[in-house]
Amino acid sequence: MNFIFMLTRDDRTIPDCLDVIAQIMPLNICHIGFKDIGADLETLRTLNQKIQASGAVSYLEVVATSPQAALNSARMAVEIGVNRLLGGTQVAETLDILNGSNINYYPFPGTPSGHPTKLGGTPTQIHAHTCDFLAQGCDGVDLLAYRATEAEPVALVEAARRALGDKTLIVAGDINGPERIAAVRNAGADAFTIGSAAFNLSFSPATTLTGQLQAIMECVG
Repeated sequence: MNFIFMLTRDDRTIPDCLDVIAQIMPLNICHIGFKDIGADLETLRTLNQKIQASGAVSYLEVVATSPQAALNSARMAVEIGVNRLLGGTQVAETLDILNGSNINYYPFPGTPSGHPTKLGGTPTQIHAHTCDFLAQGCDGVDLLAYRATEAEPVALVEAARRALGDKTLIVAGDINGPERIAAVRNAGADAFTIGSAAFNLSFSPATTLTGQLQAIMECVG
């Protein structure tokens, strides 16, 4: 299972993201992402370049709350050249925007709303949305399991896993301790994201960001 380190806090890219990417370079984190809000386009472009130059896979996660803003974020993903786009629910329109690029797309199943985002939807709905997304040509899904308002998080992960076959299941949002990493691993996740828990120094007793990230990586490896 892959750990995707998000340079984000409270669903926003952190203001000092460029400083942090330099700081964490010695850790050799293989998957690094950021959100579509919290920093301007040129900062995100530079950040993406630095992530890819480090040898890591880059991720942009959409948290824009209006349909047009979400599609604009997909256009941003193409413009700055990320490797993978996460989130959004306008799958057909987003795939049209990504057409011709090499960007893999993982939309949100369920009904995300608000900021920070909450997730509505039952396991049955998550399964149905995931099946539909795969039929449209997506590479997997980005599931906000621990933001759920209508179901137990692990039940949603299991429902998405059943629908995905060998496609990729990413679990994002509020993974804040080793127990949740173990739970999503056991339920079939291929990857998970952590941002706020590392920056808030709340994942482990470690008192530095580097220590937090090392603790997370130990849970994976």
